[in-house]
Amino acid sequence: MAYDVARVRGLIPSLGDGWIHLDPQAGMQIPDAVSRTVSTAFRASASSSTGRHVSSRRSAAVLDAARAAVADLVGGDPAGVVLGPDRSVLLAWLAESLSTRLGLGTGLVLSRLDEEANVAPWLRVASRYGAQVRWAEVEIETCELPSWQFQDLITTTTRLVALTAASPIVGSAPDVRVASDRVHEVGGLMVVDAIGAAPYAHVDINELGADVVAVGATSWGGPQVGALVFRDPSLLDRIPAVSLNPYARGVERLEVGVHQFALLAGLTTSIDFLANLDESATGSRREKLEASISSLQNYQDTLFDHLMSSLKRLPQVMVIGRSPSRVPTLSFTVAGVSADKVASHLADKRIATVSGVHGGSRLLDALGVNDEGGAVTIGLAPYTTRYEIDQLVNELATLG
Repeated sequence: MAYDVARVRGLIPSLGDGWIHLDPQAGMQIPDAVSRTVSTAFRASASSSTGRHVSSRRSAAVLDAARAAVADLVGGDPAGVVLGPDRSVLLAWLAESLSTRLGLGTGLVLSRLDEEANVAPWLRVASRYGAQVRWAEVEIETCELPSWQFQDLITTTTRLVALTAASPIVGSAPDVRVASDRVHEVGGLMVVDAIGAAPYAHVDINELGADVVAVGATSWGGPQVGALVFRDPSLLDRIPAVSLNPYARGVERLEVGVHQFALLAGLTTSIDFLANLDESATGSRREKLEASISSLQNYQDTLFDHLMSSLKRLPQVMVIGRSPSRVPTLSFTVAGVSADKVASHLADKRIATVSGVHGGSRLLDALGVNDEGGAVTIGLAPYTTRYEIDQLVNELATLG
């Protein structure tokens, strides 16, 4: 069955605002089912899951369901799902917990392709304890992250590698498994930021070889909730806790403060929404996720090819990076026009893009793009249509 984008759009009320939303990096539009679930949960759950009151038991059930849903999304174990306010916050807590592994004589490997959420926390702990930082660099022309460099970057002193599954800026998707296998050979850990990969690709924690995968629900139309998934849940009891509860065990050791149970209910619904993007998908939620995302990929591959070929016909537009392994996200510049002016012009035409947010991007800095006025970032979403792509291209044709 062909992917039915019209059906999907009908499930997202905000798409009736007359705007073309090509800014999923700022958060995908939220399905009505997610909004209704959050609203209902606010009226029915308590702020604690440990009490004997019926609302507390509802909150406990919401928490368990959210862990199970995230586990299905990445092929993990619910017992290894840490939940919190945002994936960047959780990565900061993780870095603090793992900081005892990083001292003089040890090292870690970071990537220029990564967003700051999976860079800054590791730099802070490395600076504090004197660990050596090595950088995996991108190819300037393609924005690929060559996997051969990990053989030299990862040494016997390497304790951790932090790497993106896909860049939300240029779309490049590195071969994470090569780095994972190499760091495991020397007894280190692999932390993968999958914020740019979901929902564009199947995220499988075992196939990635990741010890920890970070995701954020806003990237697929969910509420402001993040998660860390540990491939081996027992690792949680072998690392220092950051929890305020001295008796915390398992996932609770990396969870600070109280949960927002209404948002967690919306998190579960948002993953169920992903699983049902393709009406013909059957089986378990994990199986339905695989089927629906495959269907979405087929649709978006065709749409992204059309986008790339259309932009290629505009001589004033330069697409940054052309990695053959990628998700449907890209950044571009327009000759003689700053990124902010391009984004402003498009916004005047009710086309939403991302500009300025990535002004501090290490990737765009390394490429020299920020020195020349920055870049505009766009991405496809489950509700993007060919008509919307054509409208974007027509407006860009008037610039430069």
